[in-house]
Amino acid sequence: MCSWVPSRTGTRSPTICRNTRSWNAPTIPISNGPQGDCVTGTVVRVGNLHKHFRSGGETVAVFDGLDLMLESGASLALMGRSGSGKSTLLNVLSGLENWDQGDLQLFGESMSVGDARRWSDLRRQRIATVFQEANLMPAMTLIENVQLRAGLAGRSEIDAQGWLQRLGVGDLANRYPDQVSGGQRQRAALAMAFAMQPELLLADEPTGSLDSHTADDVADVLFEFQREQGCPMILATHDPRLAERCDRIFRLGGEA
Repeated sequence: MCSWVPSRTGTRSPTICRNTRSWNAPTIPISNGPQGDCVTGTVVRVGNLHKHFRSGGETVAVFDGLDLMLESGASLALMGRSGSGKSTLLNVLSGLENWDQGDLQLFGESMSVGDARRWSDLRRQRIATVFQEANLMPAMTLIENVQLRAGLAGRSEIDAQGWLQRLGVGDLANRYPDQVSGGQRQRAALAMAFAMQPELLLADEPTGSLDSHTADDVADVLFEFQREQGCPMILATHDPRLAERCDRIFRLGGEA
C-alpha cells in the first residue's frame, strides 16, 4: 500500500529548461547541447505495478498494484522502511530490474520487460542515476569519469572541469577516486550525472553514507541543479529533511 503526502514546501508548477544560476562558482553553460532537450508533460507513469521475489520458499510482494506519476520539472521523494522497495522501484525505472505485471511509461512511451537495448540507450542518454556509494571508474581520474559519462550521453562538448568546479572539487580533477574522500567522490558522481544533462534524475540515498555537514552540502547542490534545470527527479531517502525539500512525498510499505 502506498500513499501520497504533499511536502511542506507545497507543489510548484513544472519548470522547463531554466538557465538561471545562483551557485557561488564560476559560471559555465548549463547545457551545450541542442535546445529543447527537457521533456514536457508526464515523464514517469506507473500503473498497477506488481513485483514479487522468492524468499525461503515463499513469494514476497514488493509492489502489489503500485500507481505513481511524475510530471516534468517536479521532484518526488520515496520514503519507507528498509525493504519497502525504494531502491527496487528506482531500479525498475532505470531498467536494472524487471517487474512482473503492470504498465510503465517513460517520456510518453510504453516500456517492456526484457528490451535490454532500449533500456541501455535510456540509461546512457536520458536517465541519470546517483547511488549512495559513488559509482566511479577506479582506474580513471575524476575528470576522466565525467568526460566518459558525458561522452556516452553524446555530450562530449560538455565542460567537465567546469562541472567539477561547480561541485567544489575542481582542484581534485586529476586525482583518482581512492585519493579523495567519500564526500568528494559523491560530488564527482553528481558532476557525472549533471554533465550528461539528463531528462530524468534518479537518486538512491545520495547522502546516506555521508556525515551531516557533507550531506547537507551535497543535498544543496542536488536540489540547486534540479530546480535550475527543471529536471524531474525521484529521490529515495530515509531522511525526512531531505524528503521535505521535494514537491511530493510518496510513502512505500503502508506507512502513514
